[in-house]
Amino acid sequence: MVKDFENKYGLILGGSSGLGYASALKLAQHGMNLIIFYRASRMQAVAIEAKFETLRSYGIELLTVNSDATREDKLEENTAKIIEFLKGQKISVLLHSISKGNLKPLTGEQTLTTSDFQQTIHSMGISLYSWTKALFDAQLFAQPAKILSFTSEGSTRPMKSYAAVSAAKATLEAINRSIAIEFAPFKISSNCIQAGVTDTLSLSMIPMYEELKKESLKRNPHQELTTPERVANVVYLMSREEASWITGTIVKVDGGESLQ
Repeated sequence: MVKDFENKYGLILGGSSGLGYASALKLAQHGMNLIIFYRASRMQAVAIEAKFETLRSYGIELLTVNSDATREDKLEENTAKIIEFLKGQKISVLLHSISKGNLKPLTGEQTLTTSDFQQTIHSMGISLYSWTKALFDAQLFAQPAKILSFTSEGSTRPMKSYAAVSAAKATLEAINRSIAIEFAPFKISSNCIQAGVTDTLSLSMIPMYEELKKESLKRNPHQELTTPERVANVVYLMSREEASWITGTIVKVDGGESLQ
């Protein structure tokens, strides 16, 4: 495989599973050195470390940090770890793949609270800006650099028990557009990737996920679900310098699912 990202560095927030790990694997296969933040218990970390060894097998430099990337009080400490690892190099790709939110209904028992909304919107939306600002202030972005984040059709399509995540994704998309405009003079582009329904751990957390999968198969003209690998392929394409003129938009990776 062509090592077209050799000597380049990427930072993935939430890279131990699902779309984040699939993207890490794809970028590693093309030679990109990686910094991966993830959150896991000690028991989970053992299995995750085996996956990280697969990334290392491609001969890349890899820093993994088991830390909650959504915590503002940890940003300075985590940025310092990145600076130490980079040794003067710059980040070409920031991929936001944080999935940390509340899936509760608006009515009935155990409904969403204001704090549930706030935590979800911060974790899955505002943290994109928090990290962008921290890296920019530390002068860690390469020129050009790409900022990518994962949104979903749920940002505009209401669904039971998805209100907080829907609000977070809408926030993420709004921040994405503003980053695209205000960071353009620094050769930084920003885009959201909207995957179709993908059978990941995050999907299985949604109460109606089996129904979602069935509906997706009916809507998708290929009658297939989106896979993490298909999404990772687009992360790779959007990470290339040739994609620098694409910014502030939502790239749909769903095989045409959202057309029906």
